[in-house]
Amino acid sequence: MTQTTIDRPEVSALQQAVQQAADRLVEAGAAGVQFRVTRDGDSFVVTSGVAELGSERPVPADGRFRISCITKPFVAVVVLQLVAEGKIELDRTVESYLPGLLPYGDRITVRNLLQHTSGLYNYADSFQKPGDRFLRDRYKHYEPEDLIAIAAAEPLEFEPGTKFAYCNTNYFVIGLLIRKVTGRTHREEITERILQPLGLTETVLPGDDPEIPGPHARGYMQIGGEPVDVTLMNPSEAGCAGEIISTTKDLDTFFAALFDGKLLNEPEFTEMTTPLPPEMIENLPMGIGYGLGIMKLENDRKLDLWGHGAGIPGYATFAATTRDLSARVQLSFTIGDKDFGPEAEQAVIRGVNTALCA
Repeated sequence: MTQTTIDRPEVSALQQAVQQAADRLVEAGAAGVQFRVTRDGDSFVVTSGVAELGSERPVPADGRFRISCITKPFVAVVVLQLVAEGKIELDRTVESYLPGLLPYGDRITVRNLLQHTSGLYNYADSFQKPGDRFLRDRYKHYEPEDLIAIAAAEPLEFEPGTKFAYCNTNYFVIGLLIRKVTGRTHREEITERILQPLGLTETVLPGDDPEIPGPHARGYMQIGGEPVDVTLMNPSEAGCAGEIISTTKDLDTFFAALFDGKLLNEPEFTEMTTPLPPEMIENLPMGIGYGLGIMKLENDRKLDLWGHGAGIPGYATFAATTRDLSARVQLSFTIGDKDFGPEAEQAVIRGVNTALCA
């Protein structure tokens, strides 16, 4: 099923191309797709597929979804605002802020955490037992300290600062750091510093709430060869590393505000968008550099493109903007009745390049 929602009456060649890209993503295995594109001030949304397997209900163009790891740029903005206020120093160690939390906290800096160069073990790797494990634990509450303890029990995977390795543990430590220096949770700080000033009324930090509020498509996971509805889950397992629920509209507003100078001063924005050298980056789809909570992204036109990708049971998301805001894209899709394999990954890459470069 194809549905188009646009902010202007005529349908452009670009919109038609993006619609075709969304349709191809459904053919490759997505259940439903939302695609928001802004090019040179012209915006539109296309959708494809269905909001629920076995129904004809269309994907809502304003649907909410779990943005997973795109939570990290929100968290990084909070940290960099605290840097500007003199409450956090990027090159101070974890041990100096959170003594005793990590056995090697005197070797890991705040910067290492934000840019994934800490060498910490990724606690999420201990959870990578799909299917039965998820069904058993999907409503379980996790304390940040308990997840960090899983990583702390393991040796460092490399010397801090010498290598990049994407690791959710880093952002759980950052969540405790925010609480230590402000006396408030990352949820409270993100709400007051970002959501309220920007009017992001469709964005929530759910804590332990398993529901997705508002209109949304349902997400699925292949378990025992069958698609199982995994829409509901306690997102404390993702926490400060990936709990946010949002919309393509709110994500576009957030990234536009970030690159328009509304959230960070120039020194902190420069820190955020100074990427690690490409030779340090491995296994980061479309990423050719990582800054502080945000990626520099590969694309066919060699645009100065920044954003983040994300995945969580049932949902996958991608959001990006050029530095000058002339081209922006937000893509969310629900996993359907197929495993998300190479064909689907290539459909995502082709779709993003169509939106930005056609």
